[in-house]
Amino acid sequence: MDQAITPVNGRTETVDKQAMLAAIIESSEDAIISKTLEGIITSWNGAAQRMFGYTEEEVIGKHISLLIPTAKLSEEDMIIGRVRNGLRVEHFQTERVTKSGDTIPISLTISPIKDSDGKVVGASKIARDITDQVTSQKELQDHAHIQQLLLSAGTLLSQNLELESILQKVTDITTQLSGAEFGAFFYNTVDANGESYLLYTLSGVPKDAFKGFPMPRNTDVFGVTFSGQGILRSDDITKDPRYGRNSPHHGMPEGHLPVVSYLAVPVNSPTGVTIGGLFFGHSRPGMFRPDHEKLVGGIAAQAGVAIDNAKLYEEIRLLNARKDEFIGVAGHELRTPITTIKGYLQLLEEQIDEGMAKDFTVKAIRQVNKLNRLVTDLLDVTKIQAGKLEYNMIPCLLLPLIRDSMDTVRQMHTSHVLEADLPKEDIIITADGSRIEQVLINFLTNAVKYSPGGGTIVVAARRVEDRAVVSVRDSGIGIPQEHLGNIFHRYFRVHTNQIVGGLGIGLYIAKDIIERHGGTIGVDSEEGKGSVFYFSLPLSD
Repeated sequence: MDQAITPVNGRTETVDKQAMLAAIIESSEDAIISKTLEGIITSWNGAAQRMFGYTEEEVIGKHISLLIPTAKLSEEDMIIGRVRNGLRVEHFQTERVTKSGDTIPISLTISPIKDSDGKVVGASKIARDITDQVTSQKELQDHAHIQQLLLSAGTLLSQNLELESILQKVTDITTQLSGAEFGAFFYNTVDANGESYLLYTLSGVPKDAFKGFPMPRNTDVFGVTFSGQGILRSDDITKDPRYGRNSPHHGMPEGHLPVVSYLAVPVNSPTGVTIGGLFFGHSRPGMFRPDHEKLVGGIAAQAGVAIDNAKLYEEIRLLNARKDEFIGVAGHELRTPITTIKGYLQLLEEQIDEGMAKDFTVKAIRQVNKLNRLVTDLLDVTKIQAGKLEYNMIPCLLLPLIRDSMDTVRQMHTSHVLEADLPKEDIIITADGSRIEQVLINFLTNAVKYSPGGGTIVVAARRVEDRAVVSVRDSGIGIPQEHLGNIFHRYFRVHTNQIVGGLGIGLYIAKDIIERHGGTIGVDSEEGKGSVFYFSLPLSD
């Protein structure tokens, strides 16, 4: 009897396990599907019905491709290939299609099904809907992207002074932030009739997309933005009561880009004047949200300030150009009388042997030379700005240039002692010798100027590896640390308690000369302890 009962108990245990397994599968929140190696669906649990919308009767015996988007059909071959070899496919993220036609993101785990002989006869799929996970990841990515765009916009608007670049970048960034199909910036340049605006930049579409269309006029829709009334956002602008009320088009011209969703943000200057507007369009309705208004509105406010700064910069640039042009003309006009005066004074000096008249004539010639140097510096500045300062680059001996420069300054300033600390062997550089002398004389005269109590000025030269280094040291009043960064700027002068002449352009010219020679220039100084101006130049090959 015992032998007869044992098989029954075994079958009962097997049935119980199968029932338990079926209950687990049916109660699972994940879709569990089995299929043959040919892709025919053989089982379908309740979660699969809830996920994909098909009942068990609708799918059993159908091919699994029923659930696979056309673009992803090749995945099935890869999956079956691994299953045939007895391999699992775990956490494979993909997309599948529901009965209603919606595409949902899922994570698949596929295991081979084997018969009693261990042969693979099918596959079991567990599909988990990961819509929430994918949505969260996308939201994080979108947030990071928005932060990156906002950072980019902030950096651009705080540093850029090129108007066209500002407007194009602002249009590009705000078009991305809003998710618009295209964006545009229009200048508020009203014509004599009060109805014309200028298209300045486009993003998302080529300018040809607007070719042949008239510029926006002062219609009821555009007037909201260009008059500075505020932001206009519409889920469907064609249903707005202000749309289509103005002739001749009564809406968008024929062939215009399709615009349903509409967002327009005025761009105001810091004074509150509306200088233009950012316009965004999308062919689908309801694409722009309140957060798009806030993001674009914030950038538009920054853009107004940046545009105002760019316009001011352009005005300053034009004024500087006119100033340099005036200085150039005036300098050339001054050259003739200065040369004439110097000639007459030199003739007079030759006729006088000694006495007060002789001294006065020598001093007058010295002042004329000083005036001539100032005029030369002014002309050099205009040439530097125009990129026309000429150089005659030839191999030169550096030490004679230094000695000649020192002799020139000694004749002009007898109140200071000039000493040289030079090597025995000369140093050869490739340079315009007269320009290097100009730098040296500037260093030396500055050393004299800022050492009002007299003293010693030391000029040193050394060969350091493949460069020649020249320095001019004084023991004068020195330069405050906060001024060292500006010392080589055009027209910058160090403010001291001493009355010091000059236009603040000599060091600016010196810097340009040395850098044009492929060299470097600098200064070390401590207030009350003097300064060391130096430059280095490449040695001649």
